[in-house]
Parts: sequence; structure tokens; C-alpha cells
Amino acid sequence: MTDTTRKGFWKHPIIYFLFLLIGGTGAIMGDRWLQTQLGNNVNPNGETASQVGSPDRTDMGIPETRSQPRVNAPNWFNNSFNPSPDQTSNFIVEAVDKVGPAVVRINASRRVSRDRFENSLPRDFFNPPRGMRPPGDRFEEGTGSGFILSPDGHILTNSHVVEGTDTVQVILKDGRRYDGRVLGTDSVTDVAVIKIDATDLPIVTIGNSETLSPGEWAIAIGNPLGLDNSVTVGIISATGRSSTDVGVPDKRIGFIQTDAAINPGNSGGPLLNAKGEVIGMNTAIISGAQGLGFAIPINHAQQIAQQLITSGRAEHAYLGIEMVTLTERFRQELQNTQGLPFAIPDTDGVLIVNVVSGSPADLAGLQAGDVILNLDQQTIKTSERVQQIVQSKTVGSILQIEVNRNGSSRILQVKTGNLPSQTTG
Repeated sequence: MTDTTRKGFWKHPIIYFLFLLIGGTGAIMGDRWLQTQLGNNVNPNGETASQVGSPDRTDMGIPETRSQPRVNAPNWFNNSFNPSPDQTSNFIVEAVDKVGPAVVRINASRRVSRDRFENSLPRDFFNPPRGMRPPGDRFEEGTGSGFILSPDGHILTNSHVVEGTDTVQVILKDGRRYDGRVLGTDSVTDVAVIKIDATDLPIVTIGNSETLSPGEWAIAIGNPLGLDNSVTVGIISATGRSSTDVGVPDKRIGFIQTDAAINPGNSGGPLLNAKGEVIGMNTAIISGAQGLGFAIPINHAQQIAQQLITSGRAEHAYLGIEMVTLTERFRQELQNTQGLPFAIPDTDGVLIVNVVSGSPADLAGLQAGDVILNLDQQTIKTSERVQQIVQSKTVGSILQIEVNRNGSSRILQVKTGNLPSQTTG
């Protein structure tokens, strides 16, 4: 027999069949032996040895441990795995259950001229057959959110949701509908109050926005994109964001920043903490940004709301200065500026670059070139801090202000006035 024949003899049909027969018999016998061993290793509690058919663990230098009860993996295909009752509820669910009934949908409409209406829609829409053209005026409709402050129907929302509207409809979570009337709006803070004629309404619990810290839970409820009673969750990302930071320099708010998703339609809805307390009113998103939303601190919003309920208008403390935080970069820019009416100060603080004629600051003797060092007995480092202190005061408050003027310290008394209409400073 040649070497080639010897190498391929196992491919003979009879030899190949014998191999298969022997292998199959061995597999059956091995399976029966394994089942016997498993049966011998089951204890009275239904537990099995952790190392079936393996060498004794103590022989390998590993301390022997008592075998643990077998844990059955969840069978996702027949839904045999169900969470325990305590896993079906959490603080978010509890917060939403607590506040949800007091969150409302606001449908508002404004009358707009035909020209404005035509410019907002495709031209083909306004060229229907003769006799079917639209009448002169149209209504612009929008949807926002709000939340109930009192059982007799005072509702807090954003000014931009209802400002200039002809009709306002309020829809509760349980489906009840009411016609609302706007008691007042304040475009400076974007706060408005609506009143509906009802009693025994569910109300929200108000928290404290002054004690917020980045990293705390934040829960937003509202009607984004027309999707009623939507809930999103995130954290407080920052506090005290200036209106300039947010891109709305005409507002006077230190915003709460959150990464809880806020979309059009969320405006006016509540921002909650983990206890289900309202800490802010959702108001703004930055165009093109992802994961950034802003809310008006509830302490400030509630202060404005009370004025609107009482008198229909809000007042804002006002000094009448234009200012900027002094930095090394800004000093260099000033050095390159020709014709400055004041010397470039060599100190930290907030530089007054202009004083409005006839304003409280002007009457108190403040001048362009003064550097604010201290206001209301608080050291001043940024212009945002000056804004925060002033807007926290009522009109007519007396503020003590320390300034550096040409290297000398001066202390002046300023009586705040009321922010004039169309004034942003």
C-alpha cells in the first residue's frame, strides 16, 4: 500500500461510517453521565454545585465556597420578568403626579393684517380662484403652557405667549376649557398673568429659586410642539445667566439654565425640583443649540406676577447707566479709543461709560468714568452683579454706591426710579 493510500484510508465509506457510529454513541453516553452527575450535585434546597465535573477547588489552592442559589435570567420573549412594585414609581413620577393637574395648555390668537399674513405663507396659497380669496384680516394662532397659582384661577405664563392676543383659551389636563382674560403682561421679564372664572382648581407648590445649585434635578412639564402634558428631565446646568448670555439683551432676568429638553410650546410651563416644587418658568431656547433651555426664577416671576394681579402693570428699579466690567482686554481697547471724555482707570470694578440725562444716576451725581466698587454694601466685580442688585429692589429704594473717580473714593446715594418704556439699560 502506497503512502497516498495510507493517508486517505479513513475516507473509505465503511471506515467513515464507523467513526460516525462511535462518535454518536459516545455523545449519548456522555450526556447520560453528565445528567447523573448533575443529579448527584443538587442539594435539598434546589441548589447546584458551582463547578460541575471540575477539579476540587481546594486542590487548586482556592478556598471552597458554598454554592449560591441559581438566578434565572429574565425571559424577554415571554415577558416572564416583571419589576417589583417599588420599581414602578420614582421621584419624577411623584413630582409629575403632584403638579401635572395644575399645568395648563394655552391657545391664543392674534389678529394680523392681510399683508403680514400673506408674507408669512407661500404665494400660491393666496392665489385661489376668484371668489375664494381670503378676507382682509387673518388670525395668527399659537400654543403655550402655564400653571395655576390660585384655586380661583390665576395662571402664570410667558408674556410672549399672550401679549397682543384677541382671545385666550385655557385647557386643563382633565379636559375642562375656559376663556381667559389677560390681567397684565411684562415684556421686560417675559411674565404674564391670565385669569379664568373657576373655583377649587388644583394649584402648584412654589419652591425657592434662590437656593438652587448646578447639578440639582430639573423636571419640565408643558405642551411642546402641541404634544400635551409632556415631561422632560435633566439637571440645573447653571444659575444667574444674564440676558446677554442668553441672547435676549432686552430682558432683565438672571436665567436658570437647564438641559431638560425645552421646545416651542413649553413656554410658560413650570420647571420643577425633585420635590415637585416650581423653581422656574420655562421661557427660552437658543436657536441652533442642543440641550440648552432657560427658565425665569420663580421668586422673580412671582414678584412680577403679584404686581400684575394688583395693578395690571409691573415696575422695575432703574439707575440709568451704561456699564461694562473692567478687564485687561477692555482696558487695552479703551487705550486705542480716541477722544474719551474720561481717563482710563487702573482698577478693578465696573466702569460707567454713560449716564442717561435726567436719570436717577444723573441726579445722584454719577459720571462717566466712575468705577463702581461697592453697591448696597456688596463688593462689585461684574456688571451682571450690579444688574442683579438693582432689579431685586423696588422702585424708590435708596442704594449706597461707592465709586472710584480719578483715583479717589466717593460714596453717593441713589434713589431708584421706574424703568421707562422702551428702555433696556
